Amino acid sequence: MAFAFLNKFFGGSDPREALQPLYNAVTAKARQPAWYLDGAVPDTMEGRFDLMCLITSVVLLRMEKLGEAAQAPMAWLTELFVDDMEGQMREVGYGDVVVGKQVGKMMGALGGRLGACRTAFAGEGDLSATLERNLYRGTPPAPPAARFAQDRLLHLVAVLETSSLDQLLAGQINT
Repeated sequence: MAFAFLNKFFGGSDPREALQPLYNAVTAKARQPAWYLDGAVPDTMEGRFDLMCLITSVVLLRMEKLGEAAQAPMAWLTELFVDDMEGQMREVGYGDVVVGKQVGKMMGALGGRLGACRTAFAGEGDLSATLERNLYRGTPPAPPAARFAQDRLLHLVAVLETSSLDQLLAGQINT
């Protein structure tokens, strides 16, 4: 956010532009109707946010495993996420004071999802409980929907595990 302003002010290019294909792929993944129809993710502003957080988190976890070369892109991807969410809030009419507070909450939510996913995928937590808490806000969906969402997420994680940093940066997270 401030980085982008300083870059434009001093004539540099915004390094986040290189992450736009990946962010677009994450967004497209979160917009797939099957999550909402078969996975029973609530098709609400909150449900869409929760799914964006979840998918962004698993992508960030993969990038984390790719080492030093992925550190700056991880930060830029996170900035794109925050900028997009901030823009969405402004679009629906939130003012500056509310947006500022909500951005802090969104960053906390993303960090919480990242930690919960890290724990669950390390085998130290229950993935279904993690999804119930972070994707369904504590209201369990019907078992077939829960299985669908969990299986779909695990498939995405498997695809990401075989993806190089270059593939990720190109937005190649097709499943």
